[in-house]
Amino acid sequence: MLVKDFNFHLPQELIALHPAAERDGSRLMLLDRSSESISEDMFCNLRRHLRAGDLLVMNDTRVIPARLFGRKPTGGRVEIFLLQRLTGGEERWECLLRSSKKFCEGQDILLESGMTAVVLSRSGSGNWLVEFRGDEPFNLWLEREGHIPLPPYLQRDDCKADRERYQTVVAREPGAVAAPTAGLHFTNELLAQLASDGIETAFITLHTGLGTFQPVRVLNVEEHQIHTERFVIPPVTADAVNRAKAAGGRVIAVGTTSARTLEYSAQQSGHVEAGCGEADIYIYPGYRFNVVDAMITNFHLPESTLLMLVSALAGREFVLEAYREAVSRGFRFYSYGDAMFIS
Repeated sequence: MLVKDFNFHLPQELIALHPAAERDGSRLMLLDRSSESISEDMFCNLRRHLRAGDLLVMNDTRVIPARLFGRKPTGGRVEIFLLQRLTGGEERWECLLRSSKKFCEGQDILLESGMTAVVLSRSGSGNWLVEFRGDEPFNLWLEREGHIPLPPYLQRDDCKADRERYQTVVAREPGAVAAPTAGLHFTNELLAQLASDGIETAFITLHTGLGTFQPVRVLNVEEHQIHTERFVIPPVTADAVNRAKAAGGRVIAVGTTSARTLEYSAQQSGHVEAGCGEADIYIYPGYRFNVVDAMITNFHLPESTLLMLVSALAGREFVLEAYREAVSRGFRFYSYGDAMFIS
């Protein structure tokens, strides 16, 4: 299976640079796998396409303001991208560093409001280990001074509105550097309506990493090495999923992150187990889903692992047909774009 088999033409003007005026005001493309039919509705009408006994599984990760800007003592501009907080008493992080000149161990980077970043050493993955030192708790400083890490394909700096709109309404566990974008369409009011219809919602946490933006650099799909991401499945969620499956209800993954987490957990036993760890499951056509029956997702990049996962659920040719239809109808693509429901 070749990576180029997951390519499609996308006009630049269909990339959504900003979110819709209302979270649930986006369009919703409907893919029915049994009839291979394609139709559309508005996301605010999602309840029309769900039924009592369905279980929505959402990712409650919260995007951290992971982009920081500072200067070397010599005046050179530096960009810091936070990847992962390390365990221990100090405020140490694995980071990407960008500057016009090289970095060295022990070097200081001067940040806003008296915070200093000290470059410690290279990490095992080749990134930098950095310690942050200041007069106030780093998490408080970060919320005030950090910038939301918008996807690179948006090609713009973050703005005040992104602090709210690049988070889902269920975001509560800080740690992601990219939003679980399928969840961006939900409002608290819509979730309440679904609950009144007998549609349950459960939560997992998967901290989306920078690897979600990394292109596939091999020719054959099977040769790609998937990135790992930290996850947590609470006991109440594992129970809800297994109870829904036993009762014949549909488990609907809200986003590829939820789908990967559920399927990773069920690899050995076939059912979801509570726990935490590093998910490294790679899903592409040929994979048989153990848990996920349906999915709500956004429109993804050509030749991406996210498009491959969606194709594994609905079939590559059917998905690419739907993408061509979405282009012809002027759907909005990527993180701030429209949504798709695969039933």
